[in-house]
Amino acid sequence: MVHSEDLMRQPLHDGDQETDHETSEENEIEVSVVIPCLNEAQTVGVCVKKAKRALKQLGISGEVVVADNGSTDGSSSIAESEGARVIHQPVRGYGSAYLAGIAAARGKYLILGDADDTYDFSNLEPFLTPLKNGCDFVIGSRFKGEIQPGAMSWSHRYLGNPVLSGILNLFFRAGISDAHCGMRSFTREAFEQMKLQTIGMEFASEMVIRAIKEDLKILEVPIDYYPREGESKLNSLRDAWRHLRFMLLYSPTYLFLIPGTLLFLLGLLSTFLLLPGPVKIGSHAYDIHVMTVTSLLTLLGYQIIHIGIYAKTYALRSGFESEDGLIEGLYQIFNLEKGLVVGLILFLFGFVMDARIAYLWIRSGFGPLDQIRPAILASIFMVLGVQTIFSAFFLSMLGIQTRKNPHRELNS
Repeated sequence: MVHSEDLMRQPLHDGDQETDHETSEENEIEVSVVIPCLNEAQTVGVCVKKAKRALKQLGISGEVVVADNGSTDGSSSIAESEGARVIHQPVRGYGSAYLAGIAAARGKYLILGDADDTYDFSNLEPFLTPLKNGCDFVIGSRFKGEIQPGAMSWSHRYLGNPVLSGILNLFFRAGISDAHCGMRSFTREAFEQMKLQTIGMEFASEMVIRAIKEDLKILEVPIDYYPREGESKLNSLRDAWRHLRFMLLYSPTYLFLIPGTLLFLLGLLSTFLLLPGPVKIGSHAYDIHVMTVTSLLTLLGYQIIHIGIYAKTYALRSGFESEDGLIEGLYQIFNLEKGLVVGLILFLFGFVMDARIAYLWIRSGFGPLDQIRPAILASIFMVLGVQTIFSAFFLSMLGIQTRKNPHRELNS
């Protein structure tokens, strides 16, 4: 949920102001600017200097924390010489560096940005005022601001970022135009609530998704984006895949349930259409070979649906999701016995059909028997029945009450 920019218009409270030179061990640090760094000797010093100057101009007790991710070009020494507190994180990864830097930061409010000088650290106020006025999470939008010439490649500007942001908005209803903007801020409480875990580039997507899942107050603000100096650490295809993979894994509905349901319905309806005989469309006739494929689609779709239900149940049970109407509704009407009954009915329906086919074959003296279509349909129902029976047992295991999360217990 993206909230009104009225949060931006309220001024900083005078009582919150404190100059950098007044900070002491007794005075709580209000703002921490956290900057991940990997071989950014050309620009990290400039970023630190801008951030410290901005904090001083705003009259805020703050610090700059540089999370060095194994630089070999003297970046950490440059950052220290400009007044930053440097944290060393040997485990490589964008998220890994941020997690280390945030853990070491002491501020009540945290502002994040890259060390390549593409973001303007001299303009921190838009990322701070909303937090002071009740917002939980602020993210910049380069597309709503101004992208300077040469700052973003054509493929990233018109393809990569819009597509990935669009998928994130579709899956999670984020309503954010630039989900991968590297400049953002949040409160300490919001960070603890998000429980971020990923260590790679997908950290940026995880943060937005977790903020949405935790129903945090989110605000998007326009920012300017500048050309970087030095070599980019991005690998376009690899990093795009990491973002997409994470979003799919975090959305069982789009990864499993929707594709599975479409396959199941397409396969089952097509199978019934072909049951009486060949279907002619135009100059082509579709016969038993197509029916074999549609039967496989039916079984595959049904299996994918069950995997989706397992995944959503696991997400709810393990705390990845705080609520899920579909799963909670399912467990209101589902129990092991009902699942076994449904599975047994499906199996017996197919078994009776096969038994009839066997009877007709015996009665004909084991001669030729044109019952392939009914046999395929019978096999489908028998397999669906067996899948349902074993799924009922597995779902009951997932739904067994535990002492860990009594408020999320599912009736078995």
